[in-house]
Amino acid sequence: MKIIPIPCLEDNYAYLIVDEATKEAAAVDPVEPEKIIQAATEIGASVNAILTTHHHWFSLSSSLYCYFLFIIIIFFHQIVVVIFMCNWFIDLSNRDHAGGNEKMSLLIPGIKVYGGSVDNVKGCTDKVENGDKLSIGNEINILCLHTPCHTKGHISYYVTDKDGEDPAVFTGDTLFVAGCGKFFEGTAEQMHQSLCVTLGSLPKPTRVYCGHEYTVKNLQFALTVEPENEKTKQKLSWAQEQRHKGEPTIPSTIEDEFETNPFMRVDLPELQAKVGATSPVQAIGEVRKRKDTWRG
Repeated sequence: MKIIPIPCLEDNYAYLIVDEATKEAAAVDPVEPEKIIQAATEIGASVNAILTTHHHWFSLSSSLYCYFLFIIIIFFHQIVVVIFMCNWFIDLSNRDHAGGNEKMSLLIPGIKVYGGSVDNVKGCTDKVENGDKLSIGNEINILCLHTPCHTKGHISYYVTDKDGEDPAVFTGDTLFVAGCGKFFEGTAEQMHQSLCVTLGSLPKPTRVYCGHEYTVKNLQFALTVEPENEKTKQKLSWAQEQRHKGEPTIPSTIEDEFETNPFMRVDLPELQAKVGATSPVQAIGEVRKRKDTWRG
């Protein structure tokens, strides 16, 4: 099994998962389809599936466009500001992790597009639920894990070889290196379940491939919660060096996240005490609240 990270847009990651025996591949969140196809072509692989972790709550509907058009007509003296706002929403819409699905389907007719059954995933041909199993070629097994909160139907994809070894998980915007996604469509209870139970129960060596390059900022924030955490300090120094060299900070591992990610350390009484909480769920909510207002 070969995993190829593909940087996209400003800070997104798409991925190719390749069965090296058959050269069959799946693309994870291919927001820039041409980059994915080029990467596959360079290694002689054929992409026959898309694994979508989630839709994005930023989407520009026609009704929203009409709303802004109405503002432009009525408040014509503020037209520059309103056009800027429209462009801002359009840009956020284009960052949708499912934003490349429809174009990929045009470029590769017949490609299967997998996405969560309760997420409105663009171009989805096959809806998946928690526990569903997929495969790539003859050597790669995929287990679909429902990890809601950032979106209601967010799916993480747990991948192993045919013997159940060499584990990796693609976590989209649920779990980042040293962080987690905003609670757009869910609750603290759901995020705790998704991070600390569903993903936290995976083998410790499982490699974590997330949806964005947020590691340095996340680790800087983590040190505001646990300023004495030596492993977090060490990882921040490493991550800063990686970024200075233009290198990615992924993958992490589940073990690393339990050691350095404050959102996955909320079961620890000492962390709960630091944020004035008396339970893991209360703690994860408080850490998220602090992160949302942090300006590091």
